Amino acid sequence: MFDKLKQIEKRYEEIAQRLSQPDAYDDVARFTKLQKEQNQLCPLVETYRAYQQCVSALEGAKELLNDPEFRELAQAELEESKEKKAQLEQELKILLLPKDPNDERNVIVEIRAGVGGEESALFAHSLYRMYTMYADAWRWKTEVMNLNETELGGVKEISFLIQGDGAYSRLKFESGVHRVQRVPETEAGGRIHTSTATVAVLPEVDPVEFHIDLKDVQIDTFRSSGAGGQKVNKTSSAIRVTHLPTGMVVECQDERSQYKNKDRALSILASRLYDIEQQKQADAIASERRSQVGTGMRNERIRTYNFPQGRVTDHRIGLTLYKIDQIMDGDLDEIIDALITTEQARLLAEVEP
Repeated sequence: MFDKLKQIEKRYEEIAQRLSQPDAYDDVARFTKLQKEQNQLCPLVETYRAYQQCVSALEGAKELLNDPEFRELAQAELEESKEKKAQLEQELKILLLPKDPNDERNVIVEIRAGVGGEESALFAHSLYRMYTMYADAWRWKTEVMNLNETELGGVKEISFLIQGDGAYSRLKFESGVHRVQRVPETEAGGRIHTSTATVAVLPEVDPVEFHIDLKDVQIDTFRSSGAGGQKVNKTSSAIRVTHLPTGMVVECQDERSQYKNKDRALSILASRLYDIEQQKQADAIASERRSQVGTGMRNERIRTYNFPQGRVTDHRIGLTLYKIDQIMDGDLDEIIDALITTEQARLLAEVEP
């Protein structure tokens, strides 16, 4: 491990030297690539250097143990350095784990109402609100790409883009079936209903990056539909893209520009097809070892939101939190951090002898 860390530190220093040269800005693409690599290596190098300092402090404390005057102080420093050294070693192991190539990408989130009629559509809207509030907390940008609403303010289906550093790394475990248990506003008898909504989190992929042969695509235009009123566009600016080989259909009608809707629809299609290819590769490489957290299966019930009891339970890791109001307001970090930690532990168990 430490030989690899030395090589990484050497590479980091080489990049820093190249970027400091007067002609570094002459090739913008090369400069951007080097800067991105430097940013990726920075956390690992900084942790490695902190580890080296800790080892030096540990050796210094050991030497002072022989001096009666400083023995007590040295013993305290020795214990502290040992604890810190173990912690930094663990951090280095985690930082050295194979990175998901999509972790730094933006994400396309698709939410669809499931079982439960109008209550399911209202819950889908609640999930959309939850994710946009979470994105705001991380200072990420959100942009609706397609929206199909109900008359009562619910969401039959919505696709939206979240742009920000590490968005996919934080949200990739949200794919699956989300279940809600609550008393609907439309229920006069006060009975608890169970409804579901499905969330899909896709890494954003440019159609150029993931090649789509336009011969395989049928593009149709139609008038935007909606809940009614002034929201409905009277011009045929909405776009429906059909991928003929798979039968996959993507609609975009949020923009009044036909060209923007076409670009967005192709972007969603590219991301969906890319996600399917990734799922196939993951199945082929390690189908038997895929963790429960990392499956991202669309039909897997991953979480329950129980409003009468004020609890949210993530079924993959057995985590239950009694702060449903905060979570629905976008306070998802505790759940997401626990999911990431579980996945890291699984990966560490695979690489360690």
